[in-house]
Amino acid sequence: MKDSAKNNKSGNIRKMFKSISGRYDLLNTLITFGRDKSWRKYVVKEACLKQGSLILDAGTGTGNILQEALLVYNGIRAFGADFTIEMMLAGKEREERISWCCADALNLPFAGSVFDAVTSGYLIRNVTDISRAFIEQVRTVKPGGRIVCLETSPPPQNLLRPFILLYLKFIIPMLGLIFAGNRNAYRYLTSSTESFKTPEQLSILMRDAGLSDIRIKLFMFGTIAVLSGTRP
Repeated sequence: MKDSAKNNKSGNIRKMFKSISGRYDLLNTLITFGRDKSWRKYVVKEACLKQGSLILDAGTGTGNILQEALLVYNGIRAFGADFTIEMMLAGKEREERISWCCADALNLPFAGSVFDAVTSGYLIRNVTDISRAFIEQVRTVKPGGRIVCLETSPPPQNLLRPFILLYLKFIIPMLGLIFAGNRNAYRYLTSSTESFKTPEQLSILMRDAGLSDIRIKLFMFGTIAVLSGTRP
């Protein structure tokens, strides 16, 4: 992808998330039938935190993954990085223990080998360079630290696929229009799911970025994936 195209995509995504920041969490809960919380719990479990751990959530949005981590581990230090200020402001109203940072996931403003875990939720689908995003996460995590990625996955080729596609293409954009006043944003979110890489393809990119012991866990009929790996 050329630099101009990358800049256009980044700018459009930032505007899109700005426009839905006030209703983003509500729509996530509605769209996933409330299952999104259990996926975040699994992400926190896979991060293998302990008292005193430093965790970074890249592309943190409203900080939901970090909020889940703070419910379990009072003694951790939580850092959230996102390039959409409005999303972080919406999260800050609910959780002030997070250290918020406006930053691009492709150029994280942290020294190397700082964090015990780096997580992300629905970030990788939206970046302009997936490999670069994983390389940055690996750079900032300590040796032995964990990288955990929560992402959407293209609907699998099975009997449920037509019904899943119907839900993605029509029901979710309709919910976006009703509850966030933005049908187009949720059309993008669903179309990017359908055309996104498979969990297996993502696992290869994670391995190429330097991770080992990569694990994949699927949820919601195979449309949600949590991938985790360790920096050697």
